[in-house]
Amino acid sequence: MAEYNFLQRKMDVLKKFDKSHEGTWDEHIVKLCNKINSKENYYTTSSCSGRILLMVDQDKKSSGLFLWKSHEKIDLSVFRKFFESFKEKFSIKFKCEPPIIHVVCKTINDAEELLEKGFKSGWKKSGIISLRKNIVLELHGTEKLEFPILINC
Repeated sequence: MAEYNFLQRKMDVLKKFDKSHEGTWDEHIVKLCNKINSKENYYTTSSCSGRILLMVDQDKKSSGLFLWKSHEKIDLSVFRKFFESFKEKFSIKFKCEPPIIHVVCKTINDAEELLEKGFKSGWKKSGIISLRKNIVLELHGTEKLEFPILINC
């Protein structure tokens, strides 16, 4: 019965859009997700290949903090245009976030096996994040960069 439930959930999830905030598969990581999804004991639920952000620098999370976002390499002229058109008076920080993938695993042994492969492949901030309804593994890169870019200007 557990076998059927896992396979049914996998089929249901893979028919739907990615569960990321974007609601679509990130084209830069879809090949890796497809490889994971082709394996019998795994399926991905959300993914991001990494992104570059300009956001309001404040302690509390709220809506509207993201001012600009890209999953592509960028040219300095893009930032210049953004700041030339920017009229608000608050601090802005630059963030470069690493890739992340959430994978549902059929068994705890499957999760441990994929986690080991992830560590060996450079996904050093990875771990099992849920053991409740599903066994969920988060593969998370380490390449993070964050710094203030504009202070109350």
